[in-house]
Amino acid sequence: MFNETETKIISIKELLEIQNLQIPNYQRPYKWKSKNVNQLIDDILFHKDKQGYRLGTLVLHDDKENLNIVDGQQRVITIFLLAHGLNSHKLNDSNKINFSNLCLYNNIISQNNIKSNYGIIERRIEEFDNSNIEFFLNKCQLVKVVIDDEQEAFQFFDSQNARGKELEPHDLLKAFHLRDMNNFSTETERIKVVKEWESLGSKELRDLFGKYLFKIRNWSKGNVAYYFTKNNIDIFKGVNLETQNYPFMKQLQINNYYVDKQNEAERVNNFYFDYPFQIDQIIINGKRFFEMIIHYNNLKKYVENSENNGIKKDIECNILDTLDTYEGRNRIGDKYVLDLFNCALIYYIDKFGKIDLDKAIKKLFIWAYTLRLRQYSVKLASVDKYAIGEHEYAKESIFQKLYYAINHNEILNLNLESIKEINATKVDKLLDLFKELKYYE
Repeated sequence: MFNETETKIISIKELLEIQNLQIPNYQRPYKWKSKNVNQLIDDILFHKDKQGYRLGTLVLHDDKENLNIVDGQQRVITIFLLAHGLNSHKLNDSNKINFSNLCLYNNIISQNNIKSNYGIIERRIEEFDNSNIEFFLNKCQLVKVVIDDEQEAFQFFDSQNARGKELEPHDLLKAFHLRDMNNFSTETERIKVVKEWESLGSKELRDLFGKYLFKIRNWSKGNVAYYFTKNNIDIFKGVNLETQNYPFMKQLQINNYYVDKQNEAERVNNFYFDYPFQIDQIIINGKRFFEMIIHYNNLKKYVENSENNGIKKDIECNILDTLDTYEGRNRIGDKYVLDLFNCALIYYIDKFGKIDLDKAIKKLFIWAYTLRLRQYSVKLASVDKYAIGEHEYAKESIFQKLYYAINHNEILNLNLESIKEINATKVDKLLDLFKELKYYE
């Protein structure tokens, strides 16, 4: 049990007025980037009409002389920079913000980031009118926790971080899209999407995002996609149909409206009309995001579990049998290539359905497993370069071909080169298929 001397919710104005607030020398440098600063400003402006908006937790150690920041310094420094910008550019002498000088440690990394981020704030300060400034100072809040024992303060900090470390990228996306639903959905809708999301399980979600969705969305645009982390979750954030109205959103708005109206009309017949998702489309924040994840998890299972409830029920395919049985299939590099093949197959089915699926599997197999046969050791970086067409064995990217294709024959008629030499081991069954399909000379 922590011996907390004070736990209370404070406004930003109250934070700024703390006279003995210090950043101790043991703290890490200030490392917030432009993305973090812009996100903080965007959040403040977006929530400006609310009764209050919580910005996080501030953990302090009271050493009887100063209140040392144990947790929350990145956000606090940025808040002070924003307050300084308002004082310098928006407020006159009669309504200046009174705030203490936050003592910063002498660190070149911190100084450079402070200078850079203050430049961002100066460029965005014109977005703050009087009502926005009032909201920032009096309605934006922090939970302030003051602990008088330094060891206990760090234990509290560690316990907070331990919980935080358990949050995977998909957990952060769940929180983001639920927050987006708060003002534009019913409690019943929110309970429903959370229940469906939780039914998938963390490992299933981790695989869906990390092995498939993240890679396909990046590869289709010619970008590498090594690992899915919390630093690149923005690829799964998109537009809010309730608060934004750009011309490019018209198609999304029409689809969204039509699907909802159809489902209302057909509810008596117990028929559900699915939203027409595309894996490379602009994400619709909130409810549609959760529906999209359920949709693609079902497609993932169709491709992965082809024996029981997937592709093998629809077509006879010796290729899929071979991928399940050849000798080297359990090596890490071979698993990378299998993921590459599955990603391409999911992307094809997502765009063209099951039209000529047996032919598509053959073409995608030859494309993906050319890398396996020609390269002795397959690394993750090799797969990434191959996927975007920047590898010596791949002149073009199948994902970018799929992105631009408007007819499935554009994929089926791709002219892939035959291979002349094999550098891999334990791939005899794969080589037999290449010979059968006339892709080995």
